[in-house]
Amino acid sequence: MPKYPASNDAAEPCASHSTPELNRTGWDRAAVRLLAKMLGEFAYEEVIEPAAVGKGDKSGDTYSLPLDDGATLRFRARRGVYGSWRVEAGSITEITAGSTTAIDADTTGNNAGSATANAGSATAINAAHRAQDDAGSPAEAAGNPRSVPRPFRDPLQFLARAHRLLGIDGATLGHLIREVTTTLAADARLDHNAVSAARLAELDYAELEGHQTGHPWLVANKGRLGFSAEDMACFAPEARRAVRLPWIAVSTRIAGYRGVPRLATPEQLYAQELDPSVRRSFDAALRARGLDPREYLFLPVHPWQWDEWIVPHFAPAIADGDIVRLHPDGDLRLPQQSIRTFTNVARKDRHTVKLPLSILNTLVWRGLPTERTLAAPAVTAWVQGRCESDPFLRDTCGVILLGEVASVAVEHPLYDLLPETPYQFKEILGAIWREPLHTRLAAGERARTLASLLHTDPEGRAFVAELVTRSGLAPTVWLTRLFGALLPPLLHFLYRYGTVFSPHGENAIVVFDDQDVPVRLAIKDFVDDVNISARPLPEHDSMPDAVRRILLTESPTFLTQFIHSGLFVGVFRYLSPLCEEQLGVPEDEFWSLVRAEIVRHHARFPELKDRFEMFDMLTPRIERLCLNRNRLHVDGYRDRSQRPHAAVHGTVPNPLHPLGRVGG
Repeated sequence: MPKYPASNDAAEPCASHSTPELNRTGWDRAAVRLLAKMLGEFAYEEVIEPAAVGKGDKSGDTYSLPLDDGATLRFRARRGVYGSWRVEAGSITEITAGSTTAIDADTTGNNAGSATANAGSATAINAAHRAQDDAGSPAEAAGNPRSVPRPFRDPLQFLARAHRLLGIDGATLGHLIREVTTTLAADARLDHNAVSAARLAELDYAELEGHQTGHPWLVANKGRLGFSAEDMACFAPEARRAVRLPWIAVSTRIAGYRGVPRLATPEQLYAQELDPSVRRSFDAALRARGLDPREYLFLPVHPWQWDEWIVPHFAPAIADGDIVRLHPDGDLRLPQQSIRTFTNVARKDRHTVKLPLSILNTLVWRGLPTERTLAAPAVTAWVQGRCESDPFLRDTCGVILLGEVASVAVEHPLYDLLPETPYQFKEILGAIWREPLHTRLAAGERARTLASLLHTDPEGRAFVAELVTRSGLAPTVWLTRLFGALLPPLLHFLYRYGTVFSPHGENAIVVFDDQDVPVRLAIKDFVDDVNISARPLPEHDSMPDAVRRILLTESPTFLTQFIHSGLFVGVFRYLSPLCEEQLGVPEDEFWSLVRAEIVRHHARFPELKDRFEMFDMLTPRIERLCLNRNRLHVDGYRDRSQRPHAAVHGTVPNPLHPLGRVGG
């Protein structure tokens, strides 16, 4: 088993840490990459509308974008599927015309330097030269030397100098700069500790999570507002630091337990999760205070959550003895990409635990809603029941549904009774136990999140290219196997049961054989992300009322968005150009393989023809869901009584439509 750095008690502060990753070279490398992503994603969501100013070669055309102060950015970009933009990081330059700007790049020094510093490669140098050629020569700018293009690499400067263009108010701007800055700091740390794609291929599922770079679509994808620098060093996935979680005892007067039938009682769960000696010590700690262990439920807590939210907000319950702090159970657990979920690396047969963590990250506060937490096992039982009774899902696909099999929720005596209270105050304390992935894998199989396929190592080698090489298969054959593992179970749940998961890069887990060939799908996060058709279907008649009340419903036309936006827009939109660049598979061919898998599924189940029409995956256009617009224009950083949902802005062409084309 790998050696993980960990303190004896994760509730104690981390050892003092240095920040070697925060140096100018590393910061600039991360910054220009994030700036290119920012321009591309903002353009995709039509927050900005770059103007074409010159045709280019295969590396893209040249575009310009005015800033609030009269300066202009120019960059090269390629258009892709769903109307996406891929901005070449090393090509971004600034042309400053007119009088001195309010925020002057010359005086800050943030935009000085060569294209080599921007991207650390000869490609970036050439890109900067091409951009200068597009913008005009210094001789053409005679009389106004400030119009000479110069490299621009700073996303923070961009936000400050384009906030009117972006349509964001001052309050949103201040918080956004903070969130982007913390994202950049995390990116710099990831770059500083990055390893080769070959090394990543040897890591197990839990270890690999600590090397991922976050949500590919959201610009501020590692904001983690509420965490300090020390908290990041202790608990962020990229810290790769295993922790021992403290446990607490909570009186059944304020806490409730739910479990699937095989874990119907708390004692059945604790028999699996706690060593007998640990369980005895918990009981002894309660008896020493004159309390009856039979009247308490046990659950782990995140150390940060205990300090920052539980003690301040549940102080009366602690004073009454309804909440009692206990010691850690001794098992080492690694935080995963969601930050609040921990995989047990000491006892891989024990459950993964999902804990509330009241930080603002990737659009929402990461707590656990009381009602949904209690409903999680019932949702799991219903979803897994569909699979166990369906030979195609169970035997042909072999899909792994990682159930949320037990839960404890603690209701706050005031917040949970006040509908107008911000939702984060109603998600403070609880726990969900999820089935471990390790015990569900066959001999020789290994699992990796779908998101890992988007990773590129310090030498520019894509992780997907490493896996294809190891498999010995032709790239198109390997991709066909990938789509054959992912799509059939997702499509079958949609068409047969009117049910969708949210198969984004972290929820969807690819299971590989011993040759690194994709063979099947594992999927997680049910109670938060499973949605069902609002149009009644006979397959829902047997659904228990407790499940029906908690699952969100959507119209058939929108239900397909969970596959389109979660999988195709949220993952394949980035994977397809990567496969073109590193595997030699043109984007049109990539998407034709995806479409072929859908058509193959249709041919396999002709009796579901009416469902294929009801849940039309091949429609000419789909609605454009926007994640960054939520932060910029819809919600900002204001408090809400309900969790936000993705904004919809216009439509985009569907590359799966028979007449669809890349860049259409």
